[in-house]
Amino acid sequence: MLEGKVALVTGASRGIGKAIVESFLARGAAKVYAAVRNPENASTLVEKYGDRVVPLCLDLSQPESIVSAVETADDVEVVVNNAGVLTNTQTLDGEAMDNLAFEIDVKLYGLLRMAQAFAPVLKANGGGAFVQLNSVVSMKTFPNVATYSASKAAAYALTQALREELAGQETVVISVHPGPIATELLDGTGFEEVAEPPEQVAEGIIQAIE
Repeated sequence: MLEGKVALVTGASRGIGKAIVESFLARGAAKVYAAVRNPENASTLVEKYGDRVVPLCLDLSQPESIVSAVETADDVEVVVNNAGVLTNTQTLDGEAMDNLAFEIDVKLYGLLRMAQAFAPVLKANGGGAFVQLNSVVSMKTFPNVATYSASKAAAYALTQALREELAGQETVVISVHPGPIATELLDGTGFEEVAEPPEQVAEGIIQAIE
């Protein structure tokens, strides 16, 4: 499925995103757009894989950056929306409202922005796949990450709608629900001891696409 394909991965410079980029390339992807807020952060991937990795400036909270990315990545066949943010916020914390708004903007509105921008590109290129990184907390809330859980639950609801809507253009929509993964995002959450390696998520995505 990935042999010779062109993919785009948001949040590609570290953690799960970086593991996805490297796993896609190992499975024969012709090119991967490493979509990150600062393209310089993808330099290590470029050094390792050359022109098979194309750094791309993309910030899920900045709609204009997504529009610009579409103009560059008009050949993309697989989109992986992986980038995200996490705050350790409980519902009664004083900063809960602000943190929820921040997480919703990136993870929910960001998903909608990506889907609206790239669905036409995927359709034009034969359908392809749209992969959304949700989480186990989209189905089970943990109090210490309450606002994060809420934003992920909302993103999962939107993903389910996209799955049905994009089926008409032969785009497969995959919702990914990892448990704790050993990345910097997990630091301070209390789940570090049970975390799995990010490569496990990347391999699961490849299997789902295939």
